[in-house]
Amino acid sequence: MSYVGPDFDPPQPRRPHRRALTVAAAALVPGAVLGWVLYEAMGDSGGAGGAGNAAVRPSQTPPTISATNDDKPPGPTPTDDATADSTSAPAASGPLKGKVVVIDPGHNPNNFQHTAEINRKVNIGTNWKECDTTGTSTNDGYTEAKFTLDVAHRLRTLLQKQGATVKFTQDGDRSWGPCVDERAEIGNKAHADAVVSIHADGADTGQRGFHVILPAKVSEGAANTGPIVTPSRDLGERIAGSFVRVTGSAPSNYVGDGTGLVTRKDLGGLNLSTVPKVFIECGNMRDTKDAAQLTSGAWRQKAARGISEGIVSFLRG
Repeated sequence: MSYVGPDFDPPQPRRPHRRALTVAAAALVPGAVLGWVLYEAMGDSGGAGGAGNAAVRPSQTPPTISATNDDKPPGPTPTDDATADSTSAPAASGPLKGKVVVIDPGHNPNNFQHTAEINRKVNIGTNWKECDTTGTSTNDGYTEAKFTLDVAHRLRTLLQKQGATVKFTQDGDRSWGPCVDERAEIGNKAHADAVVSIHADGADTGQRGFHVILPAKVSEGAANTGPIVTPSRDLGERIAGSFVRVTGSAPSNYVGDGTGLVTRKDLGGLNLSTVPKVFIECGNMRDTKDAAQLTSGAWRQKAARGISEGIVSFLRG
């Protein structure tokens, strides 16, 4: 997702919290080293940027999308090496039976047709922000909204095989939204054991890699993240570690100081959550090398597996 709009403003400059970063870095060092080796082998372009401050604003008009096999909309028919279960598919017996996971596919493919609705301001505790945005896209027009739904379907399949009950905040089945406050409410009402919001960034070319966004401690208005800060960090660290291991991707070279972890208090989806929740930016859609991964069905399956294994590790303790 681009750092523009409701949950996408640039992180404000802040002094580094050395102790927290040291702990996070230590948790990720073994996997991150392997990720960097593979990353360099693929020809990393380097060039760290300025923490997403030059992000590209998403277009308000529908992009042209090529009709390759990887670009087929996710649905009940198999795509690549994943099978997308229907929303009503029952959870199987398994180690996660009884656990509820809410998957939040960032944005909605139809948001661009409803600018008035998604520009409406909602209260996120710390301030007011737009309901939602259109999201970003690759330079070739593969949209973030399409990416997030595809990965969400793959992730659901993997989690249901482990016995989890999986719910979506949206499945391309509504004309726009939901707003960021409603997305948080869906996880809260489901009493989810874990919530993951899936995104892809829209930063400058040369800015590469993934990062997991954790909730900061916030107690303002309707926002009270105190009870979820610690479990959310545990969830985020486990997802980041498994994402490195499974995908071979490196932590972001433009935010997170190489840890793959970023803490923010300006995201309504985190501020208003009462259950453990994180965001994951799977890569930068505006960088050609990251985009080549994000548009690959085989890589998206790895991304889903990396996220899934982190969730399973968190829920099993």
